[in-house]
Amino acid sequence: MTKRDIVVKISSETGLTQSDVAAVVQKTLDYMGDELASGKNIELRNFGIFEVKIRKSRKGRNPNKPKNEVVIPERVVVKFRAGKELKERVEKLKPKTLRKR
Repeated sequence: MTKRDIVVKISSETGLTQSDVAAVVQKTLDYMGDELASGKNIELRNFGIFEVKIRKSRKGRNPNKPKNEVVIPERVVVKFRAGKELKERVEKLKPKTLRKR
């Protein structure tokens, strides 16, 4: 599903224009991005939590030259943890339905 798909779906269900819905969806994503970029977490009840985490520095290897170790520096990443209701809904999926896609 794309942002455009979300806009079309909300527009058809609410009767609002697609341009109005697109503006609201974009503003929502902009605010979420701003919060994450400032190091804050976002909690959407029953959906999940977007967390800003620090990934520790570690040693890695080039698969083409496995003898050479490379230091991968620590960095900041965004992690998503699904909320209880979302987890329950996803757990109802059967693995065979996902493999066909």
